[in-house]
Amino acid sequence: MLLHFGRVPVLVVSSAEVAYDVMKTHDLKFANRLKTKAVNIIMNSGRDVAFSSYGEYWRQLKSVCTVHLLGKKMVKSFEKVREDEVKAMMDRVEKGSSFSLPVNLSEFLLDMSNSVVCRIAMGRKYSREEKTGDFENNMRKIVELLGAFPVGDYIPGLAWVDKIRGLDCKMEQVSNSFMEFLERVVQEHVDHEGYFLRRDINDFHDPRLGNDTSYKTSKLYEKAPRRDQNVFINAWVIHRDTTTWGPDAEEFRPERHLDVPLGFQGQDFKYIPFGSGRRLCPGIGFGLALIEVTLANLVNRFNWRVETRPSGDDDEYYLAETTGIEVCRKFPLIAFPSSS
Repeated sequence: MLLHFGRVPVLVVSSAEVAYDVMKTHDLKFANRLKTKAVNIIMNSGRDVAFSSYGEYWRQLKSVCTVHLLGKKMVKSFEKVREDEVKAMMDRVEKGSSFSLPVNLSEFLLDMSNSVVCRIAMGRKYSREEKTGDFENNMRKIVELLGAFPVGDYIPGLAWVDKIRGLDCKMEQVSNSFMEFLERVVQEHVDHEGYFLRRDINDFHDPRLGNDTSYKTSKLYEKAPRRDQNVFINAWVIHRDTTTWGPDAEEFRPERHLDVPLGFQGQDFKYIPFGSGRRLCPGIGFGLALIEVTLANLVNRFNWRVETRPSGDDDEYYLAETTGIEVCRKFPLIAFPSSS
């Protein structure tokens, strides 16, 4: 499907077959990422592993991330960190359960994952509980702004609109704030040699390198379609294809995966939560290791229920989505845990 976002033509891919052509057969032509105004301002002109252009620089970045952070050996070595932070989160849930109080699972999970990333990448937590929540606050804003819609990206003549509504200013502020935070972290590393998990300051990693996403946006080069045309892989539609998942494709029925054994690491294009091809998310192993132990603990130790809303719009409320660099919940998940 061909759309036009202002002056920019956008080709939307909504089938597994065409997705295969884009990310497998012709993946070299689609190996670059779209660089929006947010990427240029917040992500230092897209010099991180998620947004940098395909080439030697990107290969070097990916190699560093794999060797020091995302490879199987390193993921295994971080097991104690994951266990510690999952246990800390479970203790918070247990406290709520003992008093029959609801817990904000969205907040708990975000705090836990941020703590894991900070301890691994920087050697210590930077959490709200410890009054050092700069990392979390900045990451929230970064995720939100990377998914924003700058008018100037699609209608250059109206770029002034972004300035008037304060979008440019917000991007500059969060970029400066995050860089100041990183400078403080580096200075702490210099002042307290040996305090961090990394043995040498040359091993320090920008946390943004480890926050790759499933943002499937590519830019075309060389042959048709047009050089300035963007291509979006609509994984949302592909993952709800009734020919693959049956007539109830939009229903929440996780047991369907027992009957449809599809791989999720980029080999089967009917199910591509981590993308595929050359720009396959390098953090699959890192993310899965944390998700598995977290989910196992939450399901094994507690029974869960959500409060029924008086208006009767439970599904609309609990499943409402909002935009960002990835689709996420519009409202936090508030649930009542009880010991199983």
